[in-house]
Amino acid sequence: MPSYDRVDAAEWTPLLTAAREARARAYAPYSHYEVGSAFACADGTMAAGCNVENASFGGTICAERNAICHAVATGRRAFVAAVIVTRGPEPAAPCGLCRQVIAEFADDLPILLVAEEGGARRLVRFADLLPMAFRPGAIAG
Repeated sequence: MPSYDRVDAAEWTPLLTAAREARARAYAPYSHYEVGSAFACADGTMAAGCNVENASFGGTICAERNAICHAVATGRRAFVAAVIVTRGPEPAAPCGLCRQVIAEFADDLPILLVAEEGGARRLVRFADLLPMAFRPGAIAG
């Protein structure tokens, strides 16, 4: 299993490449804020996504949710790491809705946040981004 414990670890390279490629395909005609993400799946594959905006705004889907939906649609539901690439001078963390969707499939995982313009990188733990997450186990069936 790859070790994603350092910002400069070589294991991030394939995920970073996939997130950058996805970001290049983002559809952001309203905000002009392109985002790409890539998730490392437990089976050794990757799932990437980009943000896709919509004129109704409510129909917009973030890169992180897009990547997770792609993974789920192809039979993957366990993630071990993620990269999120944004345009600005500082890295940006996932929005609240994306955090909740990540919580559906991962208790914790390292997330590398990358700002393309400034080159800044920040390694965070998902559990720190959403403490006390509402999880599937909270819904008694």
